[in-house]
Amino acid sequence: MHDAPPTPLAAEAEPLSHGLKQRHLTMLGLGGVIGAGLFVGSGAGIALAGPGIVLSYLIAGALAMLVMRMLGEMSSAMPASGSFSVHAERALGRWAGFSVGWLYWFLLVVVLAAEATAAAAIAHGWAPAVPQWGWVLVFMVVFTAVNLAAVKNFGEFEFWFAALKVGAIVLFLALGTLAIFGLLPDTDPVGLTRLTGEGGFLPGGWSGVISGVLAVVFAFGGLEVVTIAAAETEDPARAVGRAVRSAVVRILFFYVGSMVVIVTVMPWTAQKAGLSPYVSVLDSIGVPSAGRIMEIVVFVALLSALNANLYGASRMVFSLAERGEAPKGLLKLTPGGVPRKAVLASVAFGFVSVLLNLKWPDSVFLYMLNSVGAVLLFVWALIAVSQLRLRRRLEREAPEKLTLRMWGFPWLTWVALAAMAAVLGLMLTDDTARPQVLWSSGATAGVLVVSAVREFRERRRRGARSACADVDVP
Repeated sequence: MHDAPPTPLAAEAEPLSHGLKQRHLTMLGLGGVIGAGLFVGSGAGIALAGPGIVLSYLIAGALAMLVMRMLGEMSSAMPASGSFSVHAERALGRWAGFSVGWLYWFLLVVVLAAEATAAAAIAHGWAPAVPQWGWVLVFMVVFTAVNLAAVKNFGEFEFWFAALKVGAIVLFLALGTLAIFGLLPDTDPVGLTRLTGEGGFLPGGWSGVISGVLAVVFAFGGLEVVTIAAAETEDPARAVGRAVRSAVVRILFFYVGSMVVIVTVMPWTAQKAGLSPYVSVLDSIGVPSAGRIMEIVVFVALLSALNANLYGASRMVFSLAERGEAPKGLLKLTPGGVPRKAVLASVAFGFVSVLLNLKWPDSVFLYMLNSVGAVLLFVWALIAVSQLRLRRRLEREAPEKLTLRMWGFPWLTWVALAAMAAVLGLMLTDDTARPQVLWSSGATAGVLVVSAVREFRERRRRGARSACADVDVP
């Protein structure tokens, strides 16, 4: 596959609205990644690694920090609504931008379906008279309306959604710390004995820690939306730099801090399968209605992720259309600068995915979910490869644009790539994770084939035009 000449590094002016503020972007970075995977799914990691889950989150979080630093470097120098898809095209050619853009769009609309279904299940438990599909329809209509309105409305929704989630974690950390030191009513200091009292700090050894990494690494997905949204701020280069710096460190603190509190307050063996470890801890320290409180927080987290994923999907497919990699009809904007048809196309596919999830959750939708299970790692890998190539070009052609630099370049970029390869290799050895790698590889191969066919046809058209031009010359 032959690439076109390198795409110019100069960023073109975005036709989208610039209604997002710095506070929206910062909270989007915090809230986009804090979801049900943390509040509920972290229990699976604790079961595998015990107190060693703290190390699992440190390792996974360090990898996410490196990826976001790379992405922040490129996005602050060349902000674009397509973010890493645009960067991949500039670094590697059209095939890379096409492939990573469509893979990420597919990932978002499939995950969107899982989030909408899970939120509907919670709402159905509160109001059984409304069928689950009815709640899904309500959520889809509401968030389609939010995303079709001015982008500042989306920003406000995400700001307050994220504020609730962040507030819940801060309160949890405060209560847990007080419980550790015995400063809550009817509690005794627990100290650090539970970190080593049930089989030691690493009851499953380092293999348990690595298994924990596999269980939690995908919980850090969602940070990428910050760099997509930065293009709709007044000063994208400055905004994305500030958002990346603040969001990554704070998220790592929230994730690792939560795990420290959980495995310190309660023995890791006391965690119950299917129950949020946050609920277990709050129950153990006597917080009334802990289960219902966390259920509300998880519900908000799911809706927040649904909203953010719909936004990210619409902007990614809009960017693909801008570059001729998606139908040009998706470029239609509302008077307020919102890509209306891109939003509707994304929500339409998302709604089809929801119907598949409700009708065939263990067959058709399971295959779709598996087909995006490892896509995040493929996206991260392309981000790293793109950064390796673009950093050299920026240093030669526009060094003044490198306002945010990757640490330890190029060594830490290579370390991150090696870590991603290791995670994929370990997933292949895991019976549960292997189908995700295989199906995701199949989906990636399918997109690459489509890209190769498009490149071949484009070269033939260029060749035919060139031949006609030569014939016409006297």
